[in-house]
Amino acid sequence: MRAETAVTSASVLLPRTGEPTRGVYRISTIDAHPHFAITAQEYDRLADEAMDKLVTFFEDLGDGMDIDAFDVEYSQGVMTLILGDVGTYVVNKQPPNRQIWISSPISGPERFDFSVDRNAWVCRKTSDTLGKLLERELRDALAMADLAVPIK
Repeated sequence: MRAETAVTSASVLLPRTGEPTRGVYRISTIDAHPHFAITAQEYDRLADEAMDKLVTFFEDLGDGMDIDAFDVEYSQGVMTLILGDVGTYVVNKQPPNRQIWISSPISGPERFDFSVDRNAWVCRKTSDTLGKLLERELRDALAMADLAVPIK
């Protein structure tokens, strides 16, 4: 999904001098995009549901695998998934932004917004879903072709 932009003319103050300047600026309207617009209450419910599913899934996965240093921890909206030599994933809620953030040892950091259209946590930059990103990376890293993450 591409971000829509609006072009506007505005006066702004220069940071160092405080002098006004006039210019044309592109302002992203993606934050107001109706496909990502959810209330704070909806965010809390959807994010809690996704995090609970992920924690349960990874706890069950760890019980059935023999990976040195495998561990899943969840506290105050932050899930840490330690996968031995593969590395550590951190998945956390970001209520002020209404996002879920991930730090992956494979692909790095990414942010996901809930898409009403797709009923999934979606990265605006790549259009990938959180579930598909985790599936793809963990299938390869753990050599589990049939791995199915329980969120979109």
